[in-house]
Amino acid sequence: MAYSTKLSDALHVLVFIHEQQGADLTSDAIAKSLAGNASSVRQMMGRLRRAGLLTSVTGHARPELARKPERITMLDVYRAVEGDKPLLHLDAHTNPACGVGVNVQLVIGERFADVQHAAERAMASISLADIIAQYRGRIG
Repeated sequence: MAYSTKLSDALHVLVFIHEQQGADLTSDAIAKSLAGNASSVRQMMGRLRRAGLLTSVTGHARPELARKPERITMLDVYRAVEGDKPLLHLDAHTNPACGVGVNVQLVIGERFADVQHAAERAMASISLADIIAQYRGRIG
């Protein structure tokens, strides 16, 4: 099963940009830190830019955070890169003629909505500044 690492990668990019100001901030350099490719980094940076989290000028390797790290939440970043995509997904291929198959999916869907709301509340309480502080604590 494939799973998305967009949130993790986007947070990584924002921390890298914040911590490496004045260094090589090309998409190639950022991609090396992610062990990814520059094209994917440029696409992600475009999403972050459109969400108002990052500023950059085409042709200049000097991206910057558009807001102070204290004003960027994990939820902001999640929505920038995942949109309204839920964390959990129902199996839409259950047998519609089966009473268990239909009704259990409705119940599970309600519980998944509860989990989504709780996760969004938690992500809204975590700032990029929190992540940067913990990162600095690990390397210090």
